Amino acid sequence: MKRAFPILAVLTVVFVAYGFYLGLFVAPTERTMGEVQRIFYFHAPSGWTAFWLFFVNLIASVVYLIRRNLKADALAVAAAEVGVVFCTVVLVTGPLWARPVWGIWWTWDLRLTSTLVLWLIYVSYLMLRRFSGSAQTPVLAAVLAIFGALDVPLVYFSIWFFRTQHPQPVIGNGGSLDPSMRPAFWTNVAAFSCYGALLCWARYRVELMHRNVEEAYALESLLDEGSSSGADTRPAYRGSPQ
Repeated sequence: MKRAFPILAVLTVVFVAYGFYLGLFVAPTERTMGEVQRIFYFHAPSGWTAFWLFFVNLIASVVYLIRRNLKADALAVAAAEVGVVFCTVVLVTGPLWARPVWGIWWTWDLRLTSTLVLWLIYVSYLMLRRFSGSAQTPVLAAVLAIFGALDVPLVYFSIWFFRTQHPQPVIGNGGSLDPSMRPAFWTNVAAFSCYGALLCWARYRVELMHRNVEEAYALESLLDEGSSSGADTRPAYRGSPQ
């Protein structure tokens, strides 16, 4: 496992560099939207990466609820944090793309609104983990994570079954992505996925180390309290016998 991390890091650098090159310089310019359409090669892969990170958070949360596995809980925290980062990228790049194409920064259609709700749910999850000191916090957070994961299918399928400001799917369900654009798109999907996995793995390791330090500190405090209570604290008599 120690060797796998640097290998993943190298793969991430290669994919990210090649993906940016394809997206910015090789992929053809879209006929109606022009150069601004190139945001698509980073906007959509960020969303996909956020989705699978929230799925990891869901699985880890369920495992924790069933087995009370602390490593699963640490993985849930790491996946949620990194997932929120990529979801934030989606919410930032989306309006940057929408303004020159739609003429508006934001509209309350189902895809955008459900994505914002998804982001708010997982930000709430992180705030609960950060500021609540209750022993039941991991359990409550796991339940919230399961609730939040229910929004992911709604975000994904919203443009399949409902009329929204977003265009119809370009991947799957008879998607219309031009074959000449697919190499840039799929390379960036791989690049962002590797980058998300690398960040999640690093954050998971930090979380485990943080918990180990806290456990060692708590154990040391208990030992210090035990040795202090076991010591003889009665005052010594220093007078001479009569």
